[in-house]
Amino acid sequence: MISERIKRWPTKERPRERLLAEGPERLTDADLLAIILRIGSGTFKEGVPGTNAYEAALSILKGFRGLRGLDRARIHDLLKVPGLGPAKVAQIKAAFELGKRVCARKLTAPAFESSLAVANHFRPRFTGKRDEIVIAVFLNGQNQRLGEKDITEGTPTQATVYIRRILEEALHLSAAAIVLIHNHPSGNPDPSAGDDETTHDLFRACKLVGLVLLDHVIVGENEHYSYSDSGRLKELENG
Repeated sequence: MISERIKRWPTKERPRERLLAEGPERLTDADLLAIILRIGSGTFKEGVPGTNAYEAALSILKGFRGLRGLDRARIHDLLKVPGLGPAKVAQIKAAFELGKRVCARKLTAPAFESSLAVANHFRPRFTGKRDEIVIAVFLNGQNQRLGEKDITEGTPTQATVYIRRILEEALHLSAAAIVLIHNHPSGNPDPSAGDDETTHDLFRACKLVGLVLLDHVIVGENEHYSYSDSGRLKELENG
């Protein structure tokens, strides 16, 4: 069976093992398609182009003129390819659809263009909370949200912020900028000495790894405080 032959490749050369060891971004289009073709219990029948899943992937990509052509291909055309049964075709189409949905959600994510927009977006999350909650939001170069992470929950008066966790998530998402948000359960958004220290430490850490700390927004009951609007971040940049 053709799919068995790929198992005899050196481990470090197998697409699936390389993906797990090096990450998907290091693989070619053919590598990634080969992984999809090998998913499931079905195997390629004799007559499929190539001698293993990788060579079959190369042949399929060539036949459909690359990933764009493969994406546009109709299901009945894919079913004509030797070795591509309904299960394999469904897996290919599902993979393309998942990618499209990820891209669509990134493009339609709200743009945080002001501290007020940030505060209004997150204020409902903090309503009724008795403890401080810290959230890091990760943005692309157009200030569109790539993701967010709850960093910690603390006491009614303070919360420990783990700078390393924020940076690890930002780098994982390939973010360009970060906005830090947290609440003051007292309702008063004025920053504390601890808030100043956290902002300073995160600003310096971001600068070291090429990220931008756009703002640290403190959300109160009806008002908010912005380190950017107040000029405090500019002071750090010039300091």
